[in-house]
Amino acid sequence: MELSEKGGDRDRTDYAGAVYGSLLAASVIAASDVHAPHARLSIIVLLVVTGLVFWLAHVYAHVAGEREAGKTVSWQQARSIGRHEWSIVEAAVLPALAVLISPWLGTTDEAWLALCVAITQQVVWATLGARRAGASRPQMAVEAAVNLALGLLIVVAKVAVGH
Repeated sequence: MELSEKGGDRDRTDYAGAVYGSLLAASVIAASDVHAPHARLSIIVLLVVTGLVFWLAHVYAHVAGEREAGKTVSWQQARSIGRHEWSIVEAAVLPALAVLISPWLGTTDEAWLALCVAITQQVVWATLGARRAGASRPQMAVEAAVNLALGLLIVVAKVAVGH
C-alpha cells in the first residue's frame, strides 16, 4: 500500500470506513442492553468509545502492516492514515446524536432509533461509495440492498437475543 500525500486518496472520504463504522455502531447498539439511570449517556459513550478504539486499531494495523512490509512510516504518514480512517469514528456521530435528541423526538426507545440511523447511514455511505467508484444504478442498488441486508441481520440478532 503506497501512502499518498495531501490531495491523494488518503484525504478523500473513506466510504468503506464509514460503512464499516456504521455497521460497528449498529452492532454496538444492538448488543447493548443499557437500563441504567443514564441509559442515553451510556449508549452515547459506548458508541464514541467503541468508534475511537476501532479507529486506533485500524490506524495501528495499517502502520504495523507497513512496518512488517519493511517500510518506514513517518509521523506524517501515520497522521494521514489516522485522517483516512477517521470516518470510522464519524459514523458513530449520527447514531449518538439520535440518542441524544430522542427525548425531543418523543421516543422512549433511543436504542432502536439509533440503530435505524446507523443502518440508514450505512446504506447511504455504501451507495455513495459505489457512485464515486463509477457504479451503474443497478450496481448502486445492489450495494444498497446488500448493506440493508447486513443491517437487518443485526436487527434480527437484536430481536433474537431479546434486547
